[in-house]
Amino acid sequence: MKKLGIIGGLGPMATTYFLYLLTRMSRAESDQEHMEILMHSKPSIPDRTRYILGLSQENPVHEMIDIGLELKEMGAEMIAIPCITAHYFHGELEKGIGVKVLHAVRETAEYLKEAGVDKVGIMATDGTVQSELFPDVFSRYGIATVNPCEESQRMIMELIYRQIKSGEKGNIDELIRVGEELFAEGAQVNLLGCTELSLLKRDFRLPAGYLDVMEVLSGRAVQECGRFDERFRHLITQ
Repeated sequence: MKKLGIIGGLGPMATTYFLYLLTRMSRAESDQEHMEILMHSKPSIPDRTRYILGLSQENPVHEMIDIGLELKEMGAEMIAIPCITAHYFHGELEKGIGVKVLHAVRETAEYLKEAGVDKVGIMATDGTVQSELFPDVFSRYGIATVNPCEESQRMIMELIYRQIKSGEKGNIDELIRVGEELFAEGAQVNLLGCTELSLLKRDFRLPAGYLDVMEVLSGRAVQECGRFDERFRHLITQ
């Protein structure tokens, strides 16, 4: 099995949940059958959204590359980053580190294409939305995207930054309200496109039609580096 490196801390609770998902999605009957994971959790890495939006001059890429090189030196053969906004820098990161960096957005597009989905709603940070990270990738797979209205996008950012990143549980009713708006705009599936939003799926039961991008990333990491449990093949909520 390949050794997986994780650039973590973006944010810390999402990283903890990612480790849980990796373990949960592994087909293992003993400790020794689980994959080997190397991780550096560094919450002090500058905020990705603020940099992308031009609100900060602190480029987070340099520190992420440094961590990736450290993990590579320790033996990591593949890197995963449980932060969707960080995938805006994917090309720079993979080139700078020199090993494969799993691309959560691309993996999600492939998953949706296989599921026959051709229009999705995006729930993500302002940085992810305004960088058009999802539509840039999804358009290559024939998948259209729809974003929340301005007011609903503010609600998503409130959930991510002022609730979940601040240690609160998060208001599931607000997420579902935005989700209903996206379904009304024609989305067949709504994406939890920020790892903080993944924690809402962990803590609450969501209606049908939601897909957690971090679950897709975790599943792919296990398929690449461990023994994947086929019970987790179907990830869209029913």
